[in-house]
Amino acid sequence: MEISRIFVFTCCALLLCTTLAYGQANSPPALVAMSPTPTPAPAYVNLTDLLSVAGPFHTFLDYLELTKVIDTFQNQANNTEEGITIFVPKDNAFKGLKKPSLSNLSDDQLKSVVLFHALPKFYSLADFSELNTKGPIGTLAGGQYTLNFTDDSGTIHLDSGWSKTKVTSAVHSTDPVAIYQVDKVLLPKAIFGTDIPPTPAPAPAPDISPAAAADSPSAESKGSSSSPEPSPSTSSCHRIVNLSNWRQLVLAVLAGGVVMFC
Repeated sequence: MEISRIFVFTCCALLLCTTLAYGQANSPPALVAMSPTPTPAPAYVNLTDLLSVAGPFHTFLDYLELTKVIDTFQNQANNTEEGITIFVPKDNAFKGLKKPSLSNLSDDQLKSVVLFHALPKFYSLADFSELNTKGPIGTLAGGQYTLNFTDDSGTIHLDSGWSKTKVTSAVHSTDPVAIYQVDKVLLPKAIFGTDIPPTPAPAPAPDISPAAAADSPSAESKGSSSSPEPSPSTSSCHRIVNLSNWRQLVLAVLAGGVVMFC
């Protein structure tokens, strides 16, 4: 009887150990906390390279470098969360800009005109339909330098208050940089709506009065040539005629005297 109890107890212990071991083997593994994968930083955008290979936009790029605005654009494109949108005129747009001319502007005015071609935020083409209802949009020139946008069946029109143009193509449109080609130079009303110093006119040709012309050596030479002096042959002829007349007079007097004495 004692042996039977020992056997039963041993079997129960073995069964319990087997159950515990099986439960541990089938238990799910412990969850390991996973840290989120960091979002890769956007690649650096070199605006000079983009504008050099597209376009041609050489004239606009020259103005960017002349006014140092290229540094402002680069900083806005690569060091801000908002990004940048740039409207770039082609070279022939500047050639067609005869009046008014950018050459009359001061350095500060020229810099404002170049800054006027950029918005301090990235806008895709689809975003412009929303700008249509938001009224004037501020540019990097700040203050009163604003643009109005109109979406006409997918064609984006820009109005500066002084000049109107439209987007003709997308040069680059990847966040954070958007570059769109326009067919005219954007001229802000804040500058061109005021009096701009006109281009100096060329000096007029000197006007010679008739009196001065008469006193000039050329006039005297012409006057002398118009009334030539008598030639030596003409004066000698006059002397011969006068001498013959004197001879006839003397002969007539002598003949008269002879008649009286006779």
